[in-house]
Amino acid sequence: MRAIYDIGVIHIEVTNACNLQCSSCTRFVGHHSKPFSMDLETVERGLRSLQDFPNKIGLMGGEPTIHPQFVEICELYRNMIPEKSKRCFWTNGANWNKYEDIILDTFYPQNIVYNDHKNPEGVHQPLMIAAKDIIDDEELMWELIDDCWIQERWSASITPKGGFFCEVAAAQDMLFNGPGGYMTEKGWWNKTPADYRDQVERYCINCSAAIPLPRIKSKTGKDLVSSSVYQELRNISSPKLFNNEIELFDSRINRKEIKENRKNWSPWSHRNFKQCTPGLFLNETNQLVDINGNVYENC
Repeated sequence: MRAIYDIGVIHIEVTNACNLQCSSCTRFVGHHSKPFSMDLETVERGLRSLQDFPNKIGLMGGEPTIHPQFVEICELYRNMIPEKSKRCFWTNGANWNKYEDIILDTFYPQNIVYNDHKNPEGVHQPLMIAAKDIIDDEELMWELIDDCWIQERWSASITPKGGFFCEVAAAQDMLFNGPGGYMTEKGWWNKTPADYRDQVERYCINCSAAIPLPRIKSKTGKDLVSSSVYQELRNISSPKLFNNEIELFDSRINRKEIKENRKNWSPWSHRNFKQCTPGLFLNETNQLVDINGNVYENC
């Protein structure tokens, strides 16, 4: 696993509300009885804690543009993170037309990840199958967790409950009323894997990100869950559970099956292109291009 200070992006998760409800959502949208909207003071505190962070600082949800104070949040990013190249943004475009000028004033297009999730073939890695439920070999379980692609490729996060080494761990803590993360004070992110082992042991055994399992289409309408996660969802009165929008997964997996499943397994790849705005994409050489492949140079 990477030290948090080596991770390429730390997100501030300003809301876990979303206008969509994809299967295997990394923020478990649809399971919350009451989504949160982060207040401006907490956003400001999070940004202040990251001002010496050497890499990029993301604005993330849920869907950030449905936050009632989205305009004010963007202003905080511009004022507190003066290097525009360090600011990043993730959106499904819910209010793109409403906020396009503000978004592009705050973020370079190449630092925006735009995914409207309209592709019916889009697939997601199941995340609610607890490793402890389906892997009997504890040594194998920790071997997979310590090599998790999310921690290797994706981001750390700040929620209203503090800082986390992993964005999915942060979402899990929020959903299941966990003890919260690290205080978002200056330098909280200056942690090695040994320093944040408490979070690894608390959250990763209840996650399936690191397990080579078949991915499911994001439009299936259901989440795959294992037995212990099912019980936790009952405990929090998950709307998706009571609306019969889950499917129980009770299989076991061994080392031989894992080796076979790893062939052609790329769970970080939801689609075969990188989109930045409704009309701009990144090509193979990370140039901004339009739908016809023409290079866009007005950055």
